[in-house]
Amino acid sequence: MNGNKLIMTMKWLMSAGLGAPLIILMILSMVILPLPAFILDLFFTFNIAFSLIILLVVVYTLKPLEFAVFPTVILIATLLRLALNVASTRIVLLDGHNGGDAAGKVIEAFGAFVIGGNFAVGLVVFAILVVINFVVVTKGAGRVAEVSARFTLDAMPGKQMAIDADLNSGLVTQDEARERRAEIAAEADFYGSMDGASKFVRGDAIAGIIILFVNIIGGLAIGVGQHGMSFADAGQVYVLLTIGDGLVAQIPSLLLSTASAIVVTKVTGSRQDVGQQMSAQLFDNPRALLITAAVMGMLGMIPGMPNMVFILLATVMAASAYMLDRRNKQQELVAIEQAAAPPPAASEVKELGWDDVMPVDMIGLEVGYRLIPLVDKNQGGQLMVRIKGVRKKLSQELGFLIPSVHIRDNLDLTPTAYRISLMGVAVGEAEIMPDREMAINPGQVFGSLQGIACQDPAFGLDAVWIEPGQKDHAQTLGYTVVDPGTVVATHLSHILRSHAHELFGYEEAQQLLENLGKSAPKLIEDLVPKTLTLGVIVKVLQNLLQEGVPVRDMRSIAETLAEYGGRSQDPDVLTSAVRAALGRSIVQDISGNQQELPVITLEPDLEQLLHQSLQTAGENGAGIEPGLAEQMHRSLQASSQKMEMEGQTAILLVSSFIRPWLARFVRHSVSGLHVLAYNEIPEDRQIKVVSTVGQQA
Repeated sequence: MNGNKLIMTMKWLMSAGLGAPLIILMILSMVILPLPAFILDLFFTFNIAFSLIILLVVVYTLKPLEFAVFPTVILIATLLRLALNVASTRIVLLDGHNGGDAAGKVIEAFGAFVIGGNFAVGLVVFAILVVINFVVVTKGAGRVAEVSARFTLDAMPGKQMAIDADLNSGLVTQDEARERRAEIAAEADFYGSMDGASKFVRGDAIAGIIILFVNIIGGLAIGVGQHGMSFADAGQVYVLLTIGDGLVAQIPSLLLSTASAIVVTKVTGSRQDVGQQMSAQLFDNPRALLITAAVMGMLGMIPGMPNMVFILLATVMAASAYMLDRRNKQQELVAIEQAAAPPPAASEVKELGWDDVMPVDMIGLEVGYRLIPLVDKNQGGQLMVRIKGVRKKLSQELGFLIPSVHIRDNLDLTPTAYRISLMGVAVGEAEIMPDREMAINPGQVFGSLQGIACQDPAFGLDAVWIEPGQKDHAQTLGYTVVDPGTVVATHLSHILRSHAHELFGYEEAQQLLENLGKSAPKLIEDLVPKTLTLGVIVKVLQNLLQEGVPVRDMRSIAETLAEYGGRSQDPDVLTSAVRAALGRSIVQDISGNQQELPVITLEPDLEQLLHQSLQTAGENGAGIEPGLAEQMHRSLQASSQKMEMEGQTAILLVSSFIRPWLARFVRHSVSGLHVLAYNEIPEDRQIKVVSTVGQQA
């Protein structure tokens, strides 16, 4: 009762922030000041109750992190018990000659009642407790804690990557990912602390042995030398009190060691406490209980054995097995009846709401069932990590955050096929071979490979599916060899880059403006909505992305829009102005740092004709003669291919008025041709005309 009152008082003090200072003061007082026997009894009772509380909390804790303060509690409990040993040693050696109760009722009770007043029995019992605590429980718990700490730290990078993959695929939110990362860090800290705390428990067990022998030798010397007692009387008094003191300290130590062992051996993924796990996993198998009952019954029939005990236990186990088997059969019968029963008719149809309208995924990736291992992190799949890398790279290059890719399996696809969709519409589909690698022909190779001929789904290059063992040989011949996950990631990257303008919307534009507003608030204040609406700005940025121009330099874009927005609200006109402002960046992305730009131009008569036709018919180019358009297409394609064969980047240089129409004209028909306006070329670059396209080309 006294121990319980003291615990309640300690709980209130801890909630008030005075617990830790009070415990430190209590430990110092026990070490320095001589304590009365009654106070010592109170502390011994509290120590036993405290150890029991720790053990029971550990037993009923579902996972170790719910008791994250346990390593610190071990240290405090160990210091408290060692301080009690110092205080009890002082009072035993000072007042032990006055009688058994001179050191307190608790020590006397353990010395007289628990071991029957026989110090020889006490020594044996104490030795057994020390062996159990030190050799079995403490040593085993310390080893488990060391291994758990090592494995937990080794597993941290993989767990962090799994969280990043889940976040990238949209399975978890930013807050959930942050919580999971914090839990992983806390788990690593906990097991690392437990590895060190197990050394406290082990040291406490060793200290108990040393303190016992020191007290026995010191008690005999003080009893014989100072108090004139006979050796036998001194041994009877001091050895008995010392053993009682050792047992009082060793029992809480054993409880604490057991709690440490339970914590480090607990399975972290279970949502049951230790008692529930043992009940569900150990005593819930009727076959095991029945076989055990039969064995115990046969042992009970052997002459000379305690028949009554064995037969009674066998009967109890057999009855338990029968009841468990009967319960399991009833549960199976109920499950069958529920499965066979028709579903209950809905008494009332639930009113439809907006929650029933599922939004489409901006970016979706569907895979056949044989490709699931590529995206399942539990099976070693790395595709989700690669997709995150694709999103990060594109976001940095294009200047806005690429949305998450939602991955799901689709049984309607062939087993080795995948499909990429944007806004719920399929934009790419291909088949891969998950057990092979793709050898891509980059344009010049020095031999052929044995395998299954195919085409690279991203760029349409000729390729071969080869066995993994052929990789080195294929690379020697000049092939580019990639694994299936890289094939999918590259295809996805190509599609996202070419459809970047479709992924960019009002939300992304608002985020870019808000980020720029942190460093240039006045610019954003004058731009939106004073000069231009957000819709016009979104259209301009979409035009840039559609033409392959990143929106990273948002400051230059915003300044240009603020300058020209007062003159025109036409997105195409504003796009041309922005392109001129970004000319240096556009040219550098196309041709690097070379000072001389080889370009294709139009004959002046043809350029003038296109200019007049676009002015008359509008920018859709409806007034251009089909024959002229076909001739231009063939000539531009031939000139572009010629420049590519010479290792040069194909650039068509025209006036700014006809550039948007020509860019749309050649976008999908003439691969690799960049259409630039005269005012987009920086002043420090020189132009070299290598080809001219005319009306009679």
